[in-house]
Parts: sequence; C-alpha cells; structure tokens
Amino acid sequence: MKTRVIHWFKFASPQNFYFLAGRLWPWFAALAAVLTMAGLWISFFVAPTDAQQGEGYRIIFVHVPASQMSMFIYLIMATWAGLGLAFNTRLSGMMASALAPTGAMFAFLSLVTGALWGKPMWGAWWVWDARLTSELILLFLYLGFLALQSSIDDPRRADKACAVLALVGVVNVPIIYFSVKWWNTLHQGASVSMTGAPSMAKTMLWGMLIMVVAFWMYAIAVALARVRNIILERERHTEWVKHAVE
Repeated sequence: MKTRVIHWFKFASPQNFYFLAGRLWPWFAALAAVLTMAGLWISFFVAPTDAQQGEGYRIIFVHVPASQMSMFIYLIMATWAGLGLAFNTRLSGMMASALAPTGAMFAFLSLVTGALWGKPMWGAWWVWDARLTSELILLFLYLGFLALQSSIDDPRRADKACAVLALVGVVNVPIIYFSVKWWNTLHQGASVSMTGAPSMAKTMLWGMLIMVVAFWMYAIAVALARVRNIILERERHTEWVKHAVE
C-alpha cells in the first residue's frame, strides 16, 4: 500500500505529470467527442417533445451540463489552489490556472443558453433572478482569477494571490445551487435529484446524463492539454524541458 502511495505521489512533480497528462488527454478527448455526438443525437433527435415547453426545452441538454460544470470546475480549481497555498506545491497552481479558462467558458455558455431558453419561457433575455445573478458573479470570479494571474509577473506569487481569490469565491457556489430553494425565483428547480425520482422521461434523462459525462471528459482533456503548456512555460529553463522539446 505504501509503495502505491509513493508511486502516485511522484506525479506531484511537474515533470512526471507532464508526461502522464500527455498519455491521458487524447483518451479523454476521444471519449468527449464520442459522448457528445451520442448525447446530442439523443437530445435533439430521439428525446420526445416536452408537453409544456415544446421543442424549446432542448436547450437544457447543453444548458444544464454547462451550468453544472461551471460550478464543479470552480470547486476543483479552488481545491487545487488551496492545496498549492497550503503545501506550496508547484503543480497545484498550474492545475488551477489550467482549469480557470474552461470554467469561465462553461459559465459563459450557461448564461448564453439560459438567455436563449429564458426568452421564450419568461419573455425576457435576462432577469435579475437569484440563480442567474449568482451565475454571473461566478463568471466574474473566473475572469478575475484569469486577470489576476496575468497581471503578476512572478508565477508563484500569482498562484498565491489567485488561490486567495478562488477560496473566497467558493462561497458563491452553494448560493448558485441552493438559490432556487432559498429564494422565490423564476428559475425552475432541479429536474434530477439524488433523493427523488427524476421529473423527466427516461430518454430525456439519458440524453442529459450522457451530455454531462461528455462535458466532464472535455473539461479533463482540455485541462490536461493546457497544463502541459503551462508546465513547459514555467519549467522552460530546466534541462528536462529542453530535452522534451527537442
């Protein structure tokens, strides 16, 4: 058991993780492509028309997974940032930096698809609903993280400053999730719950779940590919990077 722990611990080194990420990310990218095609096919061509919302409801097959990913990625990013702040590990800050752009993209996609869904359902592109507003704040947190990262020349100092921002912003994630329960909002509640039966047809549910997994695979693939570039940039003066590039 101890040998296995030591074996995995070696990947905390940027050099070892660089080569591990290089082997893994193509597999996650391939899974993301296959699952996305399958999920979109089920969602837009197999799932039945909703009795109340008609065909317009199909935006949820992109909107819901994007919204979930925007929150989960922030939690993972903050975890990596916190580990780097606590243990002063180089790879932790690199992983947090690699996750931030993807999280920002999903937050933006969540807001855009939410607007496309909200216009026919609510009659407006945007309302200052509790969940929409807190999701917008999440996007600003991602953008603030990226701006702070790029504004500090020393990467290690930038990692520490961004870690503080990420950890402070974590409080917004439960606000997004529980906003429909804490306040009277226009946004509908969760269609899928861990404690109750799903309030949608099985075909709709399968389409939703496949898209969620596809977005997870995409996020992992992109983060692994991006962290390799970050490692090369930060470790460019080391001998192993020079050999790897050659």
